[in-house]
Amino acid sequence: MNKQQLIEKIATDSKCTKAQAENIMNHAFENIKKAVKKGDDVKLVGFGTFTKAKRKARIGRNPQTGKAIKIPAAWAPKFRAGAEFKALVK
Repeated sequence: MNKQQLIEKIATDSKCTKAQAENIMNHAFENIKKAVKKGDDVKLVGFGTFTKAKRKARIGRNPQTGKAIKIPAAWAPKFRAGAEFKALVK
């Protein structure tokens, strides 16, 4: 399912227009991104938790040359599925 299909499904299920559904979804995503960027966890009970995680610096390999390269430490978004979501997927 892509973003447009999700918008259509939300609009149909909630009996609102596609434009309203897209607007709500875009605002929800933006607010999640802003909160995680700030370092806050976004916990959606039954769905999962979005967090900001620190990746350690490490040594990697250039796949073309095989030469070792340094990969610096970085922040990355992380999602951990909730118990209900995990159970549903099983």
